[in-house]
Amino acid sequence: MLNLNQLHLLYLFFFLCFSTLALSSEPRNPEVEALINIKNGLHDPRGALNNWDEFSVDPCSWAMITCSSDNLVTGLGAPSQSLSGTLSESIGNLTNLGQVSLQNNNISGKIPPELGLLPKLQTLDLSNNRFSGEIPLSVQQLSSLQYLRLNNNSLSGPFPASLSQIPHLTFLDLSYNNLSGPVPKFPARTFNVAGNPLICRNSPPEICSGSITPSPLSVSLSSSSGGRSNRLAIALGVSLGFVIFLTLALGFLCWYRKKQRTLLILNLNDKQEEGLQGLGNLRSFTFRELHVSTDGFSSKNILGAGGFGNVYRGKLGDGTMVAVKRLKDVNGTTGDSQFRTELEMISLAVHRNLLRLIGYCKTSSERLLVYPYMPNGSVALKLKSKPALDWNMRKRIAIGAARGLLYLHEQCDPKIIHRDVKAANVLLDECFEAVVGDFGLAKLLNHEDSHVTTAVRGTVGHIAPEYLSTGQSSEKTDVFGFGILLLELITGLRALEFGKTASQKGAMLEWARKLHEEMKVEELVDRELGTNYDKIEVGEMLQVALLCTQYLPAHRPKMSEVVLMLEGDGLAERWAASHNHSHFYHANISFKTNSSLSTTSHCNDPTYQMFGSSAFDDDDDQQPLDLLAMELSGPR
Repeated sequence: MLNLNQLHLLYLFFFLCFSTLALSSEPRNPEVEALINIKNGLHDPRGALNNWDEFSVDPCSWAMITCSSDNLVTGLGAPSQSLSGTLSESIGNLTNLGQVSLQNNNISGKIPPELGLLPKLQTLDLSNNRFSGEIPLSVQQLSSLQYLRLNNNSLSGPFPASLSQIPHLTFLDLSYNNLSGPVPKFPARTFNVAGNPLICRNSPPEICSGSITPSPLSVSLSSSSGGRSNRLAIALGVSLGFVIFLTLALGFLCWYRKKQRTLLILNLNDKQEEGLQGLGNLRSFTFRELHVSTDGFSSKNILGAGGFGNVYRGKLGDGTMVAVKRLKDVNGTTGDSQFRTELEMISLAVHRNLLRLIGYCKTSSERLLVYPYMPNGSVALKLKSKPALDWNMRKRIAIGAARGLLYLHEQCDPKIIHRDVKAANVLLDECFEAVVGDFGLAKLLNHEDSHVTTAVRGTVGHIAPEYLSTGQSSEKTDVFGFGILLLELITGLRALEFGKTASQKGAMLEWARKLHEEMKVEELVDRELGTNYDKIEVGEMLQVALLCTQYLPAHRPKMSEVVLMLEGDGLAERWAASHNHSHFYHANISFKTNSSLSTTSHCNDPTYQMFGSSAFDDDDDQQPLDLLAMELSGPR
């Protein structure tokens, strides 16, 4: 029989198990799910919907999406994006939509009847697509609809007489389809049904008065009168010459006005706003400089697209390569808040493993941030590219990212919580040194405070349990995210890519715990590594990851402890203290860099080596950790 204490321990064990299970199956935001279904039904050759991430907490930072102040989706607008495919019926689950604008694409199939489930919809524009079938009768349920354009499709069936009953409908264009039947009267409303042969053939002329049929230019030349023919030919030539001249003149005028307008915009945007004082050595760029360096923010120079705007490759006048982040929604609270957050955070935090800010540009209509160009992209991209990152490189990345977070948590005053630690936000410089970036969600926290409470932001799968359930984030929130990053380095997968095969169930964290308990760690290792890794080192990095991702924040180590454990100091003791038993092998880790690492000549420069990762290969055990952090705190 179990005694009372054993019963209490058993109850606590089951409670934690069920809590973890409930957390791992956290339901997805229904608006995110609906929009991902819409994305999956469409073909997107231009990548307009690339930043629609199914693991996001909410979609309000996505391109083509408008949200209310309550973070509810109110607008879906993707006109002229060359979209094809079909429109998913899941659009009916976006019950707060007020505007849908998908005109000038190649979307086909039927118009989903579920559109009738959108009580707040005021504008629906599906014109110039390839929709077919009948107009769904459910459209009559759109009591708030004011503007409806379905023209230039292949719609058929009877004209929906019920449209005349929609109380606020003031604009209706159903022209150039294959509709039939009588057309009801629309008093004091603008509507157009021209180009529907089955309607116009049997209706009064005024019904189809909106139809415009251009007639070809025809000229009759009579052979019986040579003089008249010559005069007519001359008149025709003069007329055509005048038309051509007028066209060229108008074209030149439009080009000149466009050029002047561009120059005016550049001149207006070059007027920097005041109020950005105390930003150290940050350079203040003019909008003209950044406009020229990115070829007018050409789409060919886009390095990445995020919720807060695009990042462009740029080349300054002195030849320096940079990355220019152009924030959107600068007149709203989101864009300006993102801009000020990154300026404040990066001006406070200067460290070898943190992304350095070169400068900024702030005008009445633009917010731009200028960073060093990272030629090797992000860790997330490198884990997916060929050839795969070798194991030694992955160890260096883990330690570099850990040192950056250590500086944010324990050397900054006030300390900084990153709140979105993941492989996509760790960049690699020309020597593959890890650089933690993207401080858009970061928060300042005084050292005497234990946490800050905010609206939950970040990426599902990387969010700590206490942050997801209460909105309270602390430095232990970043430790949890770093633990997931270690699992991504080991497996080569994103946090929620597990569960796609029959042998994998649940999220990555639960699966990693299960394989560790069963002593099957090799099943976790990235297949691209083959057998080129150290099993003991993989096992110990996995142990560090599991310590970082413990359910209770108080049980997770600090980043200073994480750095020491990754360098082979104190892991066995910490693991034993955490689990009260030792059922996994332990060994000290030597992170000496392999001579086979591919680096440029710059990476072998003595000055670089003094501040690079090799400075810690031999003598770290003899130096205090705080001293190491301060040695690394010089600008990149």
